[in-house]
Amino acid sequence: MTESPLLASAPSAIPPLRFAVMGAGAVGCYFGALLARAGHAVTLIGRPAHVLAIRDNGLRLQTAEMDVQVPLAASTEASAVHGADVVLFCVKSSDSEDAAQQIRPHLASGALVLTLQNGVDNDERVRAVLHASTPVAAAVVYVATAMGGPGHVVHHGRGELVIAPSPRSDEVARQLTAAGIPTQVSDDVRGALWAKLVLNSAYNALSALSQQPYGPLVQVPGVTQVIADIVAECLAVAAADGVTIPGDVQAAVRGIASTMPGQYSSTAQDLARGKPTEIDHLNGYVVKRGAALGVPTPLNHALQVLVKLAEMKRTAG
Repeated sequence: MTESPLLASAPSAIPPLRFAVMGAGAVGCYFGALLARAGHAVTLIGRPAHVLAIRDNGLRLQTAEMDVQVPLAASTEASAVHGADVVLFCVKSSDSEDAAQQIRPHLASGALVLTLQNGVDNDERVRAVLHASTPVAAAVVYVATAMGGPGHVVHHGRGELVIAPSPRSDEVARQLTAAGIPTQVSDDVRGALWAKLVLNSAYNALSALSQQPYGPLVQVPGVTQVIADIVAECLAVAAADGVTIPGDVQAAVRGIASTMPGQYSSTAQDLARGKPTEIDHLNGYVVKRGAALGVPTPLNHALQVLVKLAEMKRTAG
C-alpha cells in the first residue's frame, strides 16, 4: 500500500508526548516515524545530510505495508532534546558517554531517557553521566531496519521493545504500543539484554565478515554449528556472571534467520559504509566478561579480532 506524501496521521486517543531521538539512525528513525504518525511531536537528532533531507521532504518510511513521507522535526544539535518528555537514546554504544554529556544540560526535569542500543551496560554508563534525578531505563530492541539513504529508513521485520521499570515506563509503554510499537515493561531487562547480546554475538560478526544477510548465511555448510559454538560460549559467560537468560535462547537464535532472512547485521552495515562498528560491545563484551570470570571465549575473541581487522581496512580505504 502506498500513501500520499507527507500524510497527516490520525490523532492518538492518548494525550501525545514529546519525543526526541538522539542518534537518528535506522532504529531511531523507524520508531520516530511511527510515533510521529501516531500524533506525537518527534524531533530527530542526526547527521547533517540526513537532517537536511528530512527538513526538505520529511522522513521516508518504507515497510512491507507502506511507503510514506512522514513530516517531523530534525536537528543536528543535541540541544534539540529540550522540552522532550522522552528521549530515545540510539547512538552507537561507543558514543554513549559523549552523547549523554551533550544532552545533559538540555534535558527537561523528569524526562525519561530510554537506551535503545546494542550491548548490556549502556543504561548504567548513561546514568553515570546524567543528573541523578534523570530517570534512565534500558530497552531491548527487536527490529530489523536499515537506512536507504539520507532521510529514508527501510523496515525489514519485527519492531517490539522490552523496557526496564522507571517512574514513567508504564505510561511510555502504553504510548509506544498505541503507536504500533509493542512494548512490555519487565523487571528482568538485564536478562533480556543478555538474550539480545547472545543473538547479536551469534550473527553480527558472521554477517559482517561475509557481507551476507541472515537467511543465506545459515545455508552455508558448517555455519549453524559455528553459531551454536558461539552461543555456548556466551551462555557460559552469562551463567558465570549470575545472569539468567529468559526464554528458549536456542529457539530464538534459530528463529533469527527465518524471521529476518534478508537482514544484514548492524555490524555488516557499518563495515559496508566504512564506519566503526560496535563489535567491542558485542562479541568483545563477551570476551571481556569471560576474561574477568575465567571463562574461555576463543570463538568470540576470534570474531572480535577479525571484525577489527576488517574495520581497519574499510575505514582506512
